[in-house]
Amino acid sequence: MRGLASVLRDAWRLGRPYFVSEEKWPARLLLVTIIALNLLLVGMDVILSFWSRAFYNALQDKDWDSFIGLLFFYRRTSEGLMPGFCLVAALYIAVAVYRTYLNQWLQINWRRWLTRHFITRWLGERTYYTMSLGGQAGGTTTDNPDQRIAEDLRSFVGDTLSLSLDLLSNVVSLFSFVAILWSLSGPLTLLGVSVPGYMVWVALIYAAVGTWLTHRVGWPLAGLNFRQQRVEADFRFALVRLRENVEGVALHDGEAEEQRGLAERFTALAANWWAIMRRTKALNALVAGYGQVATVFPIIVAAPQYFAGTMTLGGLTQTAGAFGQVQSAMSWFVNSYASLASWRATVARLTSFEAAMTEAHAQHGLTTQRTETGAYRLEDVTLRLPGGKMLMEHADLTLAPGQSVLITGRSGAGKSTIFRALAGIWPFGAGRLLRPSGRVLFLPQRPYIPLGTLRHAVCYPDAPDAHGDAAIRAALERTGLGALADRLDEDDAWGQRLSGGEQQRLAIARALLTRPDWLFLDEATASLDPESEAELYTALREDLPATTLVSIAHRPTVARWHDRHLSVGDGAVRDAA
Repeated sequence: MRGLASVLRDAWRLGRPYFVSEEKWPARLLLVTIIALNLLLVGMDVILSFWSRAFYNALQDKDWDSFIGLLFFYRRTSEGLMPGFCLVAALYIAVAVYRTYLNQWLQINWRRWLTRHFITRWLGERTYYTMSLGGQAGGTTTDNPDQRIAEDLRSFVGDTLSLSLDLLSNVVSLFSFVAILWSLSGPLTLLGVSVPGYMVWVALIYAAVGTWLTHRVGWPLAGLNFRQQRVEADFRFALVRLRENVEGVALHDGEAEEQRGLAERFTALAANWWAIMRRTKALNALVAGYGQVATVFPIIVAAPQYFAGTMTLGGLTQTAGAFGQVQSAMSWFVNSYASLASWRATVARLTSFEAAMTEAHAQHGLTTQRTETGAYRLEDVTLRLPGGKMLMEHADLTLAPGQSVLITGRSGAGKSTIFRALAGIWPFGAGRLLRPSGRVLFLPQRPYIPLGTLRHAVCYPDAPDAHGDAAIRAALERTGLGALADRLDEDDAWGQRLSGGEQQRLAIARALLTRPDWLFLDEATASLDPESEAELYTALREDLPATTLVSIAHRPTVARWHDRHLSVGDGAVRDAA
């Protein structure tokens, strides 16, 4: 498989942190126990190999006592004391059950730790926000981070454990049964040359040929699986977007266009799936044929010794079984190729996700400094768009406490970027942000409505129990949402249930509840009519007299609620005339 060494390094880098984390000892204990159980199963396979030889010899000799003893109790044979099949089977079942149980236990613990680790990195330092904006030109990009965290981490943990433990078992089986097969097969004279343990060499050649053919047929599956995960996620994301914007689609009569877009995405999905199907069909034909031939191949190879009378029926079955174990172990790559291809795609997606988060961390943006008192200031600030376009360079802005400020400017001048810079979240730029102590609240044009109850939506980002019912009801009444006051504990999709104007009213209600020292609004009342906008600004000025109010707006009527007017344009922020 191409680039396997690189994939293994990436997988090690992804998987190792859990086993050296604060949970390392429980994790290592579980892993060691699972490995021990896997090795125990291999040892029991070795025992069953010798049991099979004794059992079939008893059948050949019509030895009833040996038959019953080997089946239910125990029997002394030439190899020593041989336990009965029932005892071995009972232990085998118990070990197999707990191996799977402990494996699943380790999987959920590992996945939980990795999920928390990735979510912490993704949310930390607002990495998720920087990634959503896109990096600098030529930078690393990533798609569908939700899928990387929810699905790829699950696949990575499950497949890594399954493949690695299976490989370990096959390696141990190989060394265990090679010795058995070597002793059973004896020498073979070929062209006058005596070849000792000839069946071991036959198994090796058989597995090598199968591995080479499988690699030739199956290597494109890794890239196809990688693409399939992406197109599946793109299709699902398009469906989610449609669900979240049903009203906009309906108002535009956009059903035909949405259907066309969904059809295009599904066509890409189906086309890639057909490519996977064709490649998998060829791979399955090869693997199935390889496996079927392997069931009779060792018997055919060993049959001459049996018919010559130099090998018993039990010896023949043990030889066939040992050959099968050796051949199967040597053919691990053949049998696991499809799983390896899928695992490789998962590792590549998680690695690219980590690289994108690392690059996002490198976008430092403005340096934020807290001050005990004083003005809210931007000093020597340079702001750029994600693609590198310069918005403003070496600009300064001072907002005095207690002063209400209106910021206006043409579309594209950088008003919303200044809003994000004042919040300290804009990653593409340089300079210094001096942020005074006290609570600061930023209300964008499109408020964020979290999942859950209406109480949660109104109190956000505070906890739902941070404010009493009376205060919440009063805030809703003050912002024109009094009709919702009796639905505080109703769990609904409020982000879709409320209109754009109602969502903006809800955001103002949050401000009335949290009573911030500094309140920044970016077109936060743009979805309301002028009368409703005036009512909300009146509520803000009357109910929050000590709050410094900074608004970005287009409507000239908003100016009467502010003492100072700033204009953004030509890469600078100036006092308007």
